[in-house]
Amino acid sequence: MQKISKPAGSIIDQYSFVSDNIPITITISKKEGSFVPFYEVSIASLSENTERILDKIKAELTSEVSLGMVDILTVKDTGLIESKFAEAIVNLISKHFPQEDAKTIAFLKSYLIKKSLGLGNIEILLDDNDLEEIAINSAGEPAWVYHRKYGWLLTNIQVKSEDQIRHYASMIGRRIGRQISILEPLMDAHLPTGDRVNATLEPISIHGNTITLRKFTAKPLTITDFLNSKTISPGAAALIWLGVQYELSTLISGGTATGKTSMLNVVSNFFPPNQRIISIEDTREIQLPKFLHWVSLITRLPNPEGKGEVSMLDLLVNSLRMRPDRIIVGEIRRKREAEVLFEAIHTGHSVYATVHANDTLETINRLINPPIEIPKSLLPAISMIVVQYRNRRTGLRRTFQVAEILPDSSFNVLMQLDIRKDALLQVAKSKTLLNSIEIFTGFTKNELNRSLQDKEAVLRWMVKQKIDTVDTVGRVMAEYYTNQDSLMKAVRGNKTLTM
Repeated sequence: MQKISKPAGSIIDQYSFVSDNIPITITISKKEGSFVPFYEVSIASLSENTERILDKIKAELTSEVSLGMVDILTVKDTGLIESKFAEAIVNLISKHFPQEDAKTIAFLKSYLIKKSLGLGNIEILLDDNDLEEIAINSAGEPAWVYHRKYGWLLTNIQVKSEDQIRHYASMIGRRIGRQISILEPLMDAHLPTGDRVNATLEPISIHGNTITLRKFTAKPLTITDFLNSKTISPGAAALIWLGVQYELSTLISGGTATGKTSMLNVVSNFFPPNQRIISIEDTREIQLPKFLHWVSLITRLPNPEGKGEVSMLDLLVNSLRMRPDRIIVGEIRRKREAEVLFEAIHTGHSVYATVHANDTLETINRLINPPIEIPKSLLPAISMIVVQYRNRRTGLRRTFQVAEILPDSSFNVLMQLDIRKDALLQVAKSKTLLNSIEIFTGFTKNELNRSLQDKEAVLRWMVKQKIDTVDTVGRVMAEYYTNQDSLMKAVRGNKTLTM
């Protein structure tokens, strides 16, 4: 890898983190005449002279130890790297830097390993929790990153050759038994950490080989994070919570990168602790509290001979034999999956799933037309639709609509985002959602309104108390379902709850 020169311009932001004992500083700046900001990676305490010496050590290391096509993704797990390379690396570093202390040697060792093996400096980008996406378009241009706050940025990290990009893609593919070659130039895969990888080889990608990594969220977003960022209002969150509490099936819809899976995670925050949950995904993204009765299933692609595939339909059918109370489905794409999902609802299971659509009307049209094409009469099995939206100009994600499906398969939008005011406003009263809960629970409207008020109070209290991890939010929910009086006493007194 090499770095491109730092552009002159104004600094927008600067922050630091540690990547494998290596202190990293990120500077985001605006270069005069450039249309996008610049993302510069700086390795603290590493001069050009030191880097030249490390390049020399790397060459010596290559001659002493056969690196070949070493897969760092495997050796990191097995500890092989310590036994096979660490001793040689430390000896060479000590030889060239005899005066350095143990801490500096550990830093130089980590840097050499990162540079010599695996994904090189791309691994530094993987360790930045503020990045969502990393894109290598070819060896001819620097990598791009998608920053949570600043959107797409051009970096000073560049892969040295097309062969190197192809090697990275092959290495990732081998990890999961996939191949990428001239005959099979497209690959979808995922790292053990859950990060999703797509790779293409030239000449399919005209300008060069590509790798696109979508990072798995290190800290899953919770309802508290959504409220803090104004993604959703406390009133809308309380209504969704009420629906989840009483096992009303819900669809999360939205366009690409609008936060559908994040909202699915947030909705799952509201599950009670005494029910069995089965999640079904293509790649592992759902994260629930550790103490829940939860089984996570993921699909498997066929091997190069076309055998061994486990599809989402296979898992969905199988999940019905596992006595689930709640079923989470990553995304509905095909007719048979939708038919089984709606059958699951009709046999008494609560289902939560995502679908690509930009609003409630489009969601319904997507469901009743090809390729999904379920009978319109089945739609009322879904009680609620939550639509996510992303403002492509600002990058902000918001809940766009909360709607209910009526018995005649039409819909009623209860809450709608006012984009000018940046506020999720109530635009209609419920015609069926609250009535359904009344019928099946015996509660009155006043009791349900009090429940909504209590839920909203709990949500606001969690924000004040900074309860924002999957496990801590899950424990508050468990407390609500099993010891509500004690929780509400803490909420009304704005006190910390002992759990």
